[in-house]
Amino acid sequence: MTEISEKLDPALIDRFAAIVGDKYALRDEQDIAPYLTERRGLWHGATSLVLRPGSVDEVSQIMRLATGTGTPIVPQSGNTGLVGAQVPDRSGREIVLSLSRLNRIREIDVLSNTVTVEAGVILQTLQEAADAAGRLFPLSLAAQGSCQIGGNLSSNAGGTGVLAYGNARELCLGVEVVLPTGEVFDDLRKLKKDNTGYDLKNLFVGAEGTLGVITAAVLKLFPKPKGREVAFVGLSSPEAALSLFSLAMDRAGAALTAFELIGRRPYDFTLAHAQGVVRPLIEDWPWYVLMQISSGRSSEDSRALIEDVLSAGLEQEFVGDAVIAASLDQGDAFWNFREVLPEAQKPEGASIKHDISVPVAMIPRFIDEAAGAVASVSAGARVVCFGHMGDGNLHYNISRPVDGDDEAFLALYHTMNKAVHDVVRSLHGSISAEHGIGQLKRDELIATAPPVAIDLMRRVKAAFDPAGIMNPGKVI
Repeated sequence: MTEISEKLDPALIDRFAAIVGDKYALRDEQDIAPYLTERRGLWHGATSLVLRPGSVDEVSQIMRLATGTGTPIVPQSGNTGLVGAQVPDRSGREIVLSLSRLNRIREIDVLSNTVTVEAGVILQTLQEAADAAGRLFPLSLAAQGSCQIGGNLSSNAGGTGVLAYGNARELCLGVEVVLPTGEVFDDLRKLKKDNTGYDLKNLFVGAEGTLGVITAAVLKLFPKPKGREVAFVGLSSPEAALSLFSLAMDRAGAALTAFELIGRRPYDFTLAHAQGVVRPLIEDWPWYVLMQISSGRSSEDSRALIEDVLSAGLEQEFVGDAVIAASLDQGDAFWNFREVLPEAQKPEGASIKHDISVPVAMIPRFIDEAAGAVASVSAGARVVCFGHMGDGNLHYNISRPVDGDDEAFLALYHTMNKAVHDVVRSLHGSISAEHGIGQLKRDELIATAPPVAIDLMRRVKAAFDPAGIMNPGKVI
């Protein structure tokens, strides 16, 4: 790890601190520490200053000064990202810009089904505010209790609701962005139809803070479902799960709001290590599906739909067993089982993780071919496969062999990544489905993406950030 080579000039630190006030300009090492590492501990950065502006004008002043002095800025929201996009480097010259104080829900418009929200609003807070207004904000992530809307948009977050509602980009109608120059791009419009030139907002959504600082957004809301049914299903194979998905799409259509695939190994890890979970099915199965069907009409309608799907699956013999939640609490318990899967893997030792997507029809083939690729790198490695089958996104994680050494296994990180990602590319998939590029996948993206695509991204970056101060070293 590179040691800190230099720090910011104290006089320059004072100039930045004066914009937000000393209370919100963190300089003490203990105060700064939480902003310098991410949840998996893969990256540890350094900085002399964390700024916590309380207004868009303060963000604008910070960016104007940063561009004028050539000071790199690293925007950070809830610090829950998994690819290191929000972590400063070790030089000590980058300033962390925390958006956590920009945390107002500016407006909920139930007639337009929109909410205007600032970047520092916690996702769960937004979900609860929408619910209180009789609406649904469907973005749902395991980190929703701490992740923030600015980060969700900057990483184009996905989660369990993408099948029915889309990812963060599809939920966003407009943005407010402070550019590196300090100019404010105000595009907070509620329009679902707007063909007036380039769709500029989508340059910032998913850009991971490399083009500007998202300070607010207009997001879509939806009517709350009047009925929700959740089922846990046991199956013999990914092919059987694909057959169930096809059947559910045919029978339920848009009412199918989630379809999560869970392998036997993560299922067993969760039973062994997670607190308070209950075995959903009496018998064990090689694969499982967590399926949700929602109805805008009634609870009876959603119940009839899910019973129809599962009955047909049992009759056609690709569903082995299934249980429908008997109550809202049991349905929540099924979802909790799914949400704690990643944490339940940790006690099993070091792991190498992949966030991939392939066409839904290719999922069984990917699982088969990737297993062979994993074995070729580490014969005893354990595949931990689960994810959002309905939108083609799998979290394909690899735990070290049972008696293996953590350090020795992690030394295989790049070799394992290449083996799995080669399978992904052969099926015309993506090596980053919902977590972004950040630091983790930057070099691989540059090495493997079409040269024209990389060139275009660099042109966009140069146009928006000619001084190169926005989150340097991330994405491209």
